[in-house]
Amino acid sequence: MELQAVLMAAGGGSRMTDLTYNTPKAMLPVGNKPLMWYPLNLLERMGFEEVIVITTKEVQKMMSTDPKMKLDVKMKLDVVCIQEDGDMGTADALRHIQQKIKTDILVVSCDLITDVALHEVVDLFRAHNATLAMLMSKAHEFTETVPGQKGKKKTAEQRDFVGVDQSGKRLLFMANEADLEDGLSIRKSIMRKHPRMHIKTGLVDAHLYCLKKAVVDFLADNKQNPLKLCECFIISTPNSALPLLISSRDEPLLQLAQDRSCWNDHRGDMSEAYHGGKLRCYVHIMDEGPCYRVNTLAAYIEANRLAPKLFEEVPVHPSAVISERCQMGSDSYIGAMCQIADKTSIKRSTIGNSTTVKEKVKVANSIIMHGVTIEEGCNIQGSVICSNAVIGRGADLKYCLVGNGQQIEPEVFVGT
Repeated sequence: MELQAVLMAAGGGSRMTDLTYNTPKAMLPVGNKPLMWYPLNLLERMGFEEVIVITTKEVQKMMSTDPKMKLDVKMKLDVVCIQEDGDMGTADALRHIQQKIKTDILVVSCDLITDVALHEVVDLFRAHNATLAMLMSKAHEFTETVPGQKGKKKTAEQRDFVGVDQSGKRLLFMANEADLEDGLSIRKSIMRKHPRMHIKTGLVDAHLYCLKKAVVDFLADNKQNPLKLCECFIISTPNSALPLLISSRDEPLLQLAQDRSCWNDHRGDMSEAYHGGKLRCYVHIMDEGPCYRVNTLAAYIEANRLAPKLFEEVPVHPSAVISERCQMGSDSYIGAMCQIADKTSIKRSTIGNSTTVKEKVKVANSIIMHGVTIEEGCNIQGSVICSNAVIGRGADLKYCLVGNGQQIEPEVFVGT
């Protein structure tokens, strides 16, 4: 494979701490698989045989015991652990593995679930000898009620403003609304080269990038003040900043490639290819199909609805024991080693591995994680129940989030 794959799986899930307090984001169950299983599966289907996984020791330990990770993932996983309490962003993580990088790289976040044709991004990268090619998708409006937030006004998401050329492929400008105190400002040099620029909103950075090896080398060589040493292009998103850099020692090679190329990226004039730009960024915008960053509670709920359908999961794991008198909807999923008793009703819900559901329980529009016990006569609606929780007899939960290992007293009503 001409690209090395890198999976970023060390993030703490700061936007959904209720879920990640006891379980790292990379190992949160989505459709009864660890979240990081989905980007790994995407890479495996693309033909990768080895992936560098940047993560923490806690995640590494959980990976070694998770049956889905052990049995389903056939690729070799080169696990690199970083400090769990370290504030290490994408650039720092790439510096950390620089010695392992021998070619250009494909970087993927552990919280991405998509069925994108990955070659669309890779082909852009190849065709234009780009510094970076990235994936973006249309922003999703999540319709499900989020536990604990019923009736509350939604916090408006900060928009990204994305500037592309007339082809819609070359990325010229990107800024977040939070950084635009005095309005949208675009450099004159960009406008001179690209007088007709399309400014798009309603797009989400999927955190999937193809990057030149020179970017990683530069990051490793220049940790303190890179702006003095090279030309640089910076893409900023609300939660991270990924500098796309190339050192001056590579400029002769870039110039030679341009001089010998007969290809041009625009028509109607005699201007040089790429308008003379040595640092070129491209974007593939996924107009249709699922593409989710599972980094909020709303996105986590949506992903649990989507993921099993995306991969055509069997509704009931063969090892689960389900009473014949259980009413189960066609859009529900029961995990391994579950026990579902008589007179139960499960609709539009995911039941995690090794969960026990006793008699006369109703579960609707809910996510039940692993190892949960639901006692007799409970009613659970629109809720997320984290692993190893115990729901007492006759409890009535509506739009609740029950934390890892929590116990709900019998006969209580909890709702919003």
